[in-house]
Amino acid sequence: MSDKDWEILVILHEEGTITNAAKKLYISQPSLTYRIKQLEKYFKVKILHRGNKGVIFTSQGELLVKYAKEMIAQLSHTRDQIINIDDEIKGVLKIGGSSNFALYQLPSILEGFVEEYPNIEINLTTGWSSEILQMMQNEIFHLAILRGENFWKGKSLVLNEENLCVVSQKPLNIDDLPHMNYIRYQTDTHLRSTFDTWWRNKFNVPPNVSMEVDRIETCKELVKHGLGYSLIPSISLREEDELFTINLQNEGKDIKRKTWLLYREELLELKMVNVLVEYIKNYYNRNV
Repeated sequence: MSDKDWEILVILHEEGTITNAAKKLYISQPSLTYRIKQLEKYFKVKILHRGNKGVIFTSQGELLVKYAKEMIAQLSHTRDQIINIDDEIKGVLKIGGSSNFALYQLPSILEGFVEEYPNIEINLTTGWSSEILQMMQNEIFHLAILRGENFWKGKSLVLNEENLCVVSQKPLNIDDLPHMNYIRYQTDTHLRSTFDTWWRNKFNVPPNVSMEVDRIETCKELVKHGLGYSLIPSISLREEDELFTINLQNEGKDIKRKTWLLYREELLELKMVNVLVEYIKNYYNRNV
C-alpha cells in the first residue's frame, strides 16, 4: 500500500460514495475504482460493496480503513519529528477550533503568530465544539480550542470565560420572554442544552420560537432589526452591534461559558506546537 492508498480508503469511507470521494481526491471515478480493485487483489479480500446509495465496507474493509488512519497519523507524526530536528521552527500545524471562536477571536491570534513564525504553515479546521473534540480524540489535530465543558483526558487550559446572555434591539424585561419572539440559531448540543436548562428553570412554558437560522451572525442581524430576541454567548458580541443585553443567571450567579485550549503533553516536544501553546498563553495574559 502507498500513502495515496491510505488516503483513498479513508476518504472513501468518510464520503460514502465513489463520486464524492473521487471529487475530493481530484481523481477520476474509474481511477478510484481501479485502485480499490488493486487493493482487493493484493489483500485477496472484498473491501467494499457498491449499492444504489453508495458503498458499504466489509469487515475486512473496515479493518483496512482503521489501519490506513493509523498509518496516516504515524507518517504525519514522523514527519513532524524529522522537521523538529532542525533548529528552525517550521512545519504544518494542525489546529481545530470551534466555529464561534474561529470567527471572533482566532484570526487576531493567528495573524500575530504567523507574523512571528512565518515558516509554520497553519492547517485549520472549524466546527461545533463537540465535533472538534471528537476529531481531537482521534488525533486529527496537534491542538484544539473549543468551548464549553468537555471530557478531554490530555492537557487543558482555560483561556477565557464569558457570560451567556439575552440580546435584543431594545431594553426588555426578562420575565416577558415567553410572550416575545425567540430567534434561535443552530449550535452545538452542549450550548443548546445550557440554554434549555436555564429556560426550564426560569419558566414553565416553552419559548415562542418564531425563527430558526443556521448561523449566529444571521440571528444577530435579525435581532438588530427588532424581529425578536435571542440567547447567545457574549463572545459573539461586538461594540458596534449596539444590542441590549441581560446576563443569564442561575441562583443569582451569572452563567459562564469557558474557552479551552486542548493538547497532548508529549506533543510539546514539537517546537511548532510548543511555541503556539506559549503564544496563546501570552496572548490571553496580555489581553484578558
